Amino acid sequence: RLDIRPPGDRLGVYHQGSILDRAALADSLLGVEQVVHIAAWHGIHEVTGQKNVYDFWDLNVTGTFYVFEAAAQAGLKQIVYISSTSIEERFGLYGHTKVLGEEIAQTYAVRHGLQVIILRPRAFIPYWNRAVYDSFAAWAKWFWPGAVHIDDVGQAVIKSLDLLAGRRLEQPLTLTVDGAYDYSDEDLANWDSAGPGTTFKKYYPNEVALARRYGLEPAQQPIKLDISATKQWLGYNPTYSHKNLLRDLDRYGAAGPPVPIF
Repeated sequence: RLDIRPPGDRLGVYHQGSILDRAALADSLLGVEQVVHIAAWHGIHEVTGQKNVYDFWDLNVTGTFYVFEAAAQAGLKQIVYISSTSIEERFGLYGHTKVLGEEIAQTYAVRHGLQVIILRPRAFIPYWNRAVYDSFAAWAKWFWPGAVHIDDVGQAVIKSLDLLAGRRLEQPLTLTVDGAYDYSDEDLANWDSAGPGTTFKKYYPNEVALARRYGLEPAQQPIKLDISATKQWLGYNPTYSHKNLLRDLDRYGAAGPPVPIF
């Protein structure tokens, strides 16, 4: 792992540094067979104004170029690039950098024969990141309209690495990563046809009061993305849904589950 912040665990080999430090980046790739490139400023940093256009360009665009060029120079052939569904907002600071990041990934796949999988997850900043969410309950409000849990993103990454290790791709894959939904497609298409909150109540008859206690509106329809290609290619099976979120709220309250140790 190459990061400016030391991890909480001692798994694997940790290199302290930035992807913008080309020497440190090259050193971290010695003896490596696969790369997962995730380092980036995110949409939340644009919304809050914490980072400016230069910050986004330096890390998300220049940094991505450095990673792919370093991989090519090291003779590496397998890369998973974490993009974002925010490419749909290509004229925003964050969305634009992810569009350019995908361009870099596609270019290096053609120019250097790299095997590349581009994952487009929805926002997945974890609930324990207190720089973004002051509580699990605050994170729950973000997750409620439709989102993906970081554990499911991790599953998609691992399955992508397994796919790259097991077969050769004819061209880069671009796959959307969304979370789990307990609602049927029919119920989503006919959301609350029997009245506000009725679809939610059909699936969670005993959790209406719990949801409202934490400011989660039962009548709000979640937006589900198409992940059929992701399931087909990776065998991806997201597991964290409203059911899990409500269970965690009921069990742990606003503070949420214990923070995992990494």
